[in-house]
Amino acid sequence: MSKPTPVLALTGIERTYKTEAGALNVLKDAGMELFPGEVVGLVGPSGSGKSSLLHIAGLLEKPDAGQVFLDGRDVTALSDRERTGLRRSMIGFVYQFHHLLPEFDARENIVLPQLINGQSRRIALAEADRLLASMGLTQRAQHQPAQLSGGEQQRVAIARAFANKPKIILADEPTGNLDPATSDSVFQAFSNAARDEGVAALVATHNLALAERMDRVLTFQDHHVTAWQPAA
Repeated sequence: MSKPTPVLALTGIERTYKTEAGALNVLKDAGMELFPGEVVGLVGPSGSGKSSLLHIAGLLEKPDAGQVFLDGRDVTALSDRERTGLRRSMIGFVYQFHHLLPEFDARENIVLPQLINGQSRRIALAEADRLLASMGLTQRAQHQPAQLSGGEQQRVAIARAFANKPKIILADEPTGNLDPATSDSVFQAFSNAARDEGVAALVATHNLALAERMDRVLTFQDHHVTAWQPAA
């Protein structure tokens, strides 16, 4: 049986930043693959390259060397406009802070990115309702962010990330601002959604207990990707 094509592949990634103290090497010959429906952890200390790898994978930054493939297509050298189009259609983002629009309710926060992506309002509303239901938030659909708890706000942000039916979700400390009990339930909702939707998820986290619940864990050492580990 042939190996499936990864939805995301990074090969030979190099990233160096210029600082007052000189060149700062963040990623050295980094590589990884991500497949549909799996939730993969990205673990390493601050400065190890987690955020840089996420930014490169999400087409927010270009590597200094190496290649980025989406669905087997080399997208490394695409124009900014082409990269923006791919981000809208293929990639969802979840951050530590929810970044919801405060003047809109939960439902509209999920509808808006769909409208920007060209979806009809009728279909966007139906999809928002479906995603809110999957997050257990049907009764909170018309509440603004300030009327929601921290966990509820992050569930809305997760639902928003899935709104345009991406193939990849990139999450940077998605539960880092929550208490342990809320973090656990929010991560469960996130991982259930990724698997149910068949979306590949790459999750940067400092929470080792959370990482152990993922399908695989990618670790860093000296700015290299050092290990793929099955979750304990």
